[in-house]
Amino acid sequence: MADSPLRILHVVPTYVPAWRYGGPIRSIHGLCRTLARLGHEVHVFTSSLDGPGELDVPLQRPVDLDGVRVRYDRPGWPRRLYRYPDLLPALRAQLATFDLLHLHGVFLWSTWVGARQAERLGIPYVVSPRGMLVRELIHRRSRLAKTLWIELVEKRTLARAASLHLTSPREQEDLQQLGLNTAPIRIIPNGIDPPDHVAAVADMALPAGVLSAPRGFILFLGRINWKKGLDRLIQAFPRVPEGVLVIAGNDEEGYRSHLEQLIATLRLTNRVFFVGAAHEQQKWGLLRRARALALTSHSENFGNVVLEAMQVGCPVVVTAEVGLASTVAASACGLVTAGDPEAIADALCHLLDHPDQAAAWGDNGLRAVREQFTWEAVGGNMVSLYRELVAGRTRRHQG
Repeated sequence: MADSPLRILHVVPTYVPAWRYGGPIRSIHGLCRTLARLGHEVHVFTSSLDGPGELDVPLQRPVDLDGVRVRYDRPGWPRRLYRYPDLLPALRAQLATFDLLHLHGVFLWSTWVGARQAERLGIPYVVSPRGMLVRELIHRRSRLAKTLWIELVEKRTLARAASLHLTSPREQEDLQQLGLNTAPIRIIPNGIDPPDHVAAVADMALPAGVLSAPRGFILFLGRINWKKGLDRLIQAFPRVPEGVLVIAGNDEEGYRSHLEQLIATLRLTNRVFFVGAAHEQQKWGLLRRARALALTSHSENFGNVVLEAMQVGCPVVVTAEVGLASTVAASACGLVTAGDPEAIADALCHLLDHPDQAAAWGDNGLRAVREQFTWEAVGGNMVSLYRELVAGRTRRHQG
């Protein structure tokens, strides 16, 4: 007899079409729409938050997005905790009707209230920290507040979950450094659509200095944030002859001005270019035109943009702190480097100096995506985890 469909609730503070939040909401929506495609009933409770403003979406009623039923609520104070007050009464009214709750992110009001309501009702819940449980990140941003939050809220949330979902061995290593007592861990990567499903491609207007670069350009694609290691990537470029860097992404925290000062100090204004945020079609255009993608993050639990580059045959250069670094090494789709500017420069020079090898790395990336990272495979693994947790709850009730 076939297993009956599951009724699953995801709680995440921001959701599509708030694309500014980057990889996490893309991967969460990718998972949710895949679960729906596999025949399960999937709901999302989220907020209408979109940076300093709000999404123009219906509130407090389900909206269908790719088969996923999404409920948006208006954000409240404090916005920094991504609090949306109407979530709590919605959980009290509806959570008991679901088989399982999946919470995304930590240090969030939504995860806190979701976990407590699930605990009260005996509903199994999964927590995906989404790369937020990293000692360096905690120490660099709001150390006292986050340490206190861990003690008062997160320890209980993580210990009483039915499972912790992590996306890479790197994320597990980062978590273990905190020494927390947690629920059993399951590593399931993010997925991506097959290469032939890439959306329409649009060329983005690029500065003349990029178009005339004799060896093409290296691309950074993502949020302009200190965590992404753009400082050490820029510092590598004086050691990369004729190397040109294109930085495409949102600057939400004013970090770009710091980088512009660094670029001026290093006399790289004619070789490092900011082009602003790239929309979906422009993103694919940039990845297809770039000689390589560079992601030199100080901390990255997964690195969705690495998968996107692999998806279109763009070789990659990543630091060891990127969650997908082990995949890059194992599939030979690029280079994994140490995080100092000298090592990054050596990797970039090697790639630019060996175009035939770089093309082979791009082909290897395409193959790895097809074999390991389709959403159907990822969704199937997640459903297996959900069924284990739901069955465990049933056995406890019967016992």
